[in-house]
Amino acid sequence: MTLKEILPGQRCIIEGVGKKSTLRKRIIDMGLTMGTEVMVRKFAPMGDPIEITVRGYELTLRLQEAAEIFVRRLADEH
Repeated sequence: MTLKEILPGQRCIIEGVGKKSTLRKRIIDMGLTMGTEVMVRKFAPMGDPIEITVRGYELTLRLQEAAEIFVRRLADEH
């Protein structure tokens, strides 16, 4: 599954980043590396972009970027 499919409030672990490209390098430079925990905070009113929390800061990503980040959803704590 990709980060694009995670719902607001859900947490996940990054398992990989898409194909080799400048987009991949940009994603990694933002701290989105394998093994990093991410929480989706919210989607913009029209659905794009999304806001996530990663490494203690908020980051906004386009859905195109989120679709390149492969994740494993963590179990809900409820």
